Amino acid sequence: MKPAADAAHCDDLMKALEGFREYAAPVVRSWGTSLAERLGAGARLLVAGNGGSAAQAQHLTAELVGRYREDRPAFSALALHADTSSTTAIANDYGVQEIFARQVAAHGRTGDVLMLLSTSGTSANLLVAAKEAHRLGMSVWSLTGPAPNPLEGSADEALCVDAAAAATVQELHLVAVHMLCESFDRAVADQVPCDGGRRADTDADEDSDADSEAEDRV
Repeated sequence: MKPAADAAHCDDLMKALEGFREYAAPVVRSWGTSLAERLGAGARLLVAGNGGSAAQAQHLTAELVGRYREDRPAFSALALHADTSSTTAIANDYGVQEIFARQVAAHGRTGDVLMLLSTSGTSANLLVAAKEAHRLGMSVWSLTGPAPNPLEGSADEALCVDAAAAATVQELHLVAVHMLCESFDRAVADQVPCDGGRRADTDADEDSDADSEAEDRV
């Protein structure tokens, strides 16, 4: 007797999840550490995807601008599909393939990171965005379905989910997003507080001013 369709979906997910931890954890751990260093130094994360992958992209940026678990400073992260006025204007004037690349050109800077999500790894507008990001000196990371695929080849680093169904790939992309948030928060917590240096400088300036006032009174 064949399992019901809904149960079969769960079976597919469990099967894909078995090996996911082994090959995903080192990649995500590296990304989280790198992202904490870069964003802590003032860089920005740009994220893009189409359809369900766009929702995943916005999920990630929301966790970084807001918070994942514990309270921490806000960090700069933009989901490129979320600006509907820009996206539709670019699609109308330049074509749908340019909707992300044009925004990368506007917002991206050397040292920033562009993360691209695609279950197929073949989305033309993401491939064009990757090319533009490299032109600007940005790092490109991709979350895709099974390798090989064009987006994996266009990225500096890729995490390719080994699953046959697009729905299963997308579900594991969400797992990867949460793993990345865990890694990022851990790395941020291990760093010196972002305002630590400024506080020390301010305290030193206040002490210096106090000494000067004391000398003037003498």
